[in-house]
Amino acid sequence: MPVVNFVCVFLVSVVMFNSRVSSEPVEDKQALLAFISGIRHADRVKWNSSTSACDWFGVQCDANRSFVYTLRLPGAALIGSILPNTIGRLNRLRVLSLRANRLSGEIPADFSNLTQLRSLYLQGNEFTGPFPPSVTRLTRLTRLDLSSNNFTGPIPLGVNSLTQLTGLFLQNNKFSGSLPSIDSDGLNDFNVSNNNLNGSIPDSLSKFPESSFAGNIGLCGGPLPPCNPFPPSPSPTEPIPPTTSGQSSKSLPTGAIIAIALGSAIVALLLLLFLIICLRKWKRKSPRRQKAIPSTTHASPEEEAGTSSSKDDITGGSMEIERMMNNKLVFFKGGVYSFDLEDLMRASAEMLGKGSTGTSYKVVLAVGTTVAVKRLKDVAVSKREFVMKMGMLGKIMHENVVPLRAFYYSDEEKLLVYDYMHGGSLFALLQGSRNSVRTPLEWDHRIKIALSVARGLAHLHSSQNMIHGNIKSSNILLRPDHEACISEFGLNSLFNTNTPPSRIGGYQAPEVIQTHKVTVKSDVYSFGVLLLELLTGRAPIQPSITEEGFDLPRWVQSVVREEWAAEVFDAELMAYHNIEEEMVQALQIAMVCVSTVPDQRPVMSEVDGINTVQDQIRGLEMLRVAKW
Repeated sequence: MPVVNFVCVFLVSVVMFNSRVSSEPVEDKQALLAFISGIRHADRVKWNSSTSACDWFGVQCDANRSFVYTLRLPGAALIGSILPNTIGRLNRLRVLSLRANRLSGEIPADFSNLTQLRSLYLQGNEFTGPFPPSVTRLTRLTRLDLSSNNFTGPIPLGVNSLTQLTGLFLQNNKFSGSLPSIDSDGLNDFNVSNNNLNGSIPDSLSKFPESSFAGNIGLCGGPLPPCNPFPPSPSPTEPIPPTTSGQSSKSLPTGAIIAIALGSAIVALLLLLFLIICLRKWKRKSPRRQKAIPSTTHASPEEEAGTSSSKDDITGGSMEIERMMNNKLVFFKGGVYSFDLEDLMRASAEMLGKGSTGTSYKVVLAVGTTVAVKRLKDVAVSKREFVMKMGMLGKIMHENVVPLRAFYYSDEEKLLVYDYMHGGSLFALLQGSRNSVRTPLEWDHRIKIALSVARGLAHLHSSQNMIHGNIKSSNILLRPDHEACISEFGLNSLFNTNTPPSRIGGYQAPEVIQTHKVTVKSDVYSFGVLLLELLTGRAPIQPSITEEGFDLPRWVQSVVREEWAAEVFDAELMAYHNIEEEMVQALQIAMVCVSTVPDQRPVMSEVDGINTVQDQIRGLEMLRVAKW
């Protein structure tokens, strides 16, 4: 009897196991086949009716394989319109990502059946028509991205029915009309830039930055300039209505006329005296400015690019040039330049940007040599300390570190001379306007840049025992071959130790915000944020410094925690095939680097050794970190 019972239990278990293995979301599978058959698609989307839909590319089912849970097909070369009665039948779908394709037409009305949907990513397609009414019925949505399409018409007030939204992205479309008063209590991310919206920004949305509304000429109020409360004045060409015969103008009293005449004479006399004084001051002004070269490169997120006009801008304008000529530029041994301070002062220059430590210039000397000059501000150390520090920095030579070639010190001015990097900054290359025609930064180039920075930073830490303290994309300069070099290293000690981190800049670690002290571990954190910037394409803006600022590491962690990992990557990377695993591995490295606990971060020598580069630039599949 016991044997019979055991056999029965065994047979029942086998039957249950086989039924679970063979389970198949039949209706969802038919809906997916109908969807993919109605559009053109990439070769990698090979959905075969003979296999389970749960094993298809981009499809994920629940644990029991009874329904489709997520559908992710970003950058899969999907071309055409989504037919009704296809995706709309996946009524238990949680995540739908069709971004970075060439899907067109209107969103089907039966999308309203996707009542369980949490995240909808349709950005980077060619969808047309009004804001899809079906989407406003998806009340469980937390992330909605319709950006970079061709949607038109007004943004409906029905968006308020999406009470769970934390992110709403509608930028780069053709929406028009006024902005509705959207309830923003739960919204953390909001963007309607580059549309045709007009009118006043509702108070409920005024908490978002100016960039969220940029590119809408008719918008005003909130973070944008205030709306004009007055109507336009009448045209000067309009005729003045004639007075009727029964009306006569009242004449002014004689005393009032005399007072007006006397007051006018006094005002004219004062203006004449003011003009004479200005002319005398203008004549006493000296040096004549040279023609400036148009500004082109290196502007950082917190820098304002512009042009400068030769030596007066470099030396401060009001400084006595003659007294400065009595001093000398101090060059380091093995340098490649042969010019003096007078040559530098007479050269034409353009301002590259104003940063937290000073102003940078591109200087073209008469002999054709081009250098970068950093004019430091608010230096808080003595001349002796300054010279000793420059001596240390001038000895650092590495292929991924911008060499310091010379320096100048006086009570009025402190100048640093570096090699000029013709490739510009990583910030300019990565964060350049994506609304204009631009060449996307390829995946191979991004990894090459990351490795270059890792090697340069590892050299500073291990060989030079030096902390950078100001790692950010605007301080990563490029050669034409996309080899990256670190600039502005080791300058933190020149400034007041009580200077807040926001003054020094960089992607500061959480502990630096409190202690105002940088360490090798805080450099590792900054490198991790830089790697996240390369992976996501998003620019970190004062991370962790203010609650209003965008904290890139925290955002990535929240997205990954909600199992949206594929959504963090830059849409420009979706055009490249077979790199998903490499991007995920790089993301894992970045997340370890930005750990809030410093001791949990790897050292840069480990990060530097994570990759063996095959053919110089390929090989993120070789990523490894020895001590994770």
